[in-house]
Order: sequence, then C-alpha cells, then structure tokens
Amino acid sequence: MQIGLPNVALLTTSLDVFDDWQGPAVLDERGGMQEGDVAAISDDMKYAHILIRETDVHHTIFLTNRCNSKCLMCSQPPTPQDDSWLINEACQVAVHMRASPALLGFSGGEPLLLGERLREVFDTFSQVHPSTELDVLSNGRLLADKHFSKELLSGLNKQISWMVPLYGHADFLHDFVVQSHGAFEETLAGLIHLHTHQQSIQIRTVLIRPVLEHLPALCEFIGKNLPFIREVALMACEPIGFALANREVSDIDLRDWRAELSAGIRTLERARIKVILMNAPLCALSPDLWKYAHKSISDWKRVFAPECAECSVQADCAGLFTWHFHREQAMKINRIKGITHV
Repeated sequence: MQIGLPNVALLTTSLDVFDDWQGPAVLDERGGMQEGDVAAISDDMKYAHILIRETDVHHTIFLTNRCNSKCLMCSQPPTPQDDSWLINEACQVAVHMRASPALLGFSGGEPLLLGERLREVFDTFSQVHPSTELDVLSNGRLLADKHFSKELLSGLNKQISWMVPLYGHADFLHDFVVQSHGAFEETLAGLIHLHTHQQSIQIRTVLIRPVLEHLPALCEFIGKNLPFIREVALMACEPIGFALANREVSDIDLRDWRAELSAGIRTLERARIKVILMNAPLCALSPDLWKYAHKSISDWKRVFAPECAECSVQADCAGLFTWHFHREQAMKINRIKGITHV
C-alpha cells in the first residue's frame, strides 16, 4: 500500500486474516476462488461476487432482472429497478476471461429489454472469444418489432442460439402462463423474425400442470407451424421463485404425466423435430424416455438426494435442484437398481 498501489485489496475466504491485514479486504463469500475466476469488487462491497468460475461446466452471464412477463413458475422473479450497469459488467467479464469456454449463455430477466445495447454485448463476446458459442434465454416478444429485430440481428459475426419459451398451442394458454395479454402473438412473430435472420432456435417448455394438460396439442402446433426450429426442450419445473407461490400448478410428479409426455414426443418426432428432456431425474421418467434426458442442471445448483447414493444410473442423471429439499415436493425420488447405463 506504500509503494503506489492504492487499489490493491486482499481477497480471502476467512475473516480471521482481516486483523493482520492493513489494507482493504474483501471476503470471498462462496469460498474456493481460483486462478482464472472473474470477480466483482468495489469500494462499497465487503464481499467478492464471482461472475465466472473458469472451472465450471456451465457458464452464464446475467444481463438484467427486469422482464416483460411474469410467468407462473418463474425461478428468477423480475424487479423493476434499472440495472443497466450489468451491461458494462458483462462486457468487462468478456475482457477479463482468460479462457474461451465452448458455450456461454446469456440470461435474465429478459435480455431483449437491453435494447440495442444487447448487440454491444454480442459483439464484445464475439470479438474477444470468437470460438465460444452463444446462447440467449429470451421470451422473444420484443423481436416482434421488425425494425428492432433487424437492428439487433443483421450482420452478426456468428449464429446465436435462442432459447424461447412457448407454453401453449393457443393464446389463452400461453398468455395465462406468462401472465401477459398478447404474449402468444408477440412470441410467434419474434420466432418468425429469428428464422428470417437465420438464427438457431430452441423452443423451451416448462412442464407445469396447464401445459401438461395440453402438451400433445402444443407439440402438434409446433410441428405444423414452426418446422424451422432446431429442437424442443421439455423442462421439469425449478422449485423456487414464483413456483413456490403457485404450487397448485407447478408442484407435480412427472410420473403422473408419462402418457402426455410420450404422446407429445411422438408427435414432434413425426414432424422430424428433435426433442430433449431437461431438469428431470431419470427415476421420474419411464425408461423409454431416458434417451431424451439431458444432464442439464447447472453444476453449481445440482444435488442428489440420499436415496440416490446407490442408484445405478446416477452418473447419467440430471439430478435435482439444490432447493428441491427446502420443502415437501410432489416428486419423489426412487433409487434405480440393476441398470448400469442409459
């Protein structure tokens, strides 16, 4: 501190060293900070917020907590406050990452609310990490604006994969799930504009009760009207956020819906659209659906129940969200025996 370095702070995982250190100290709250990680600290922060862990399997950049939908099962309930500072933070993360991951995702909230500055984020990561594939989790509604979609998507250096939710084959169902009138028509227009600009599209459908009740009809609608999409991801609900306030629709056991899942998947396969199942433990699926299951839960929030300890297919299982055990859940976990692989 006495040789011209006034901006040096000690990053530590222990409060015990604070008394011996004469300069500012920042606590690594999560612990285990490693070389290559990117962390945010500032003068008014006592803790280091790790933005990217180099050793993680899944890498996600959080762009905003604002959203123009209020989905019944949203795991990240939106807030109205201006958080545009996250745009600059995201670009700084790109500059400070020393390694280029194979895949990196952008999430929110709704990233399209960044407007034209979202293109700034895309271009920064494309320039600094040209080998990294980019995914965007977005409801796609604002892309219904033809001018905006052209400004955002024209001339991109690379193709971006868009993960866009669709929850019903008709407006009454989709709009109910996302709690926003007109969202169904906006989403479809956004999907068309993404296709016009040669973007890769994955439809994401969270499996809550009203969706499962009409899942075969939704899959038929996708097959007939959206044949250009890359794949459909059917996702078990994450038991946190708004899902806890709407347990009557979100707290389900997928075992009770195997017929609807099988019928929907068959419909999509007849339309030659790839299907994957995400976030679902294998014991919640019938064995004929295991080939569609992916280990999709991010490594930092994936756990296994005590019952999983001797499960013969644990290595191939998506596992559970960390917060699955915070309260009683409808979905029960059963150890699978006698099968060594999926």
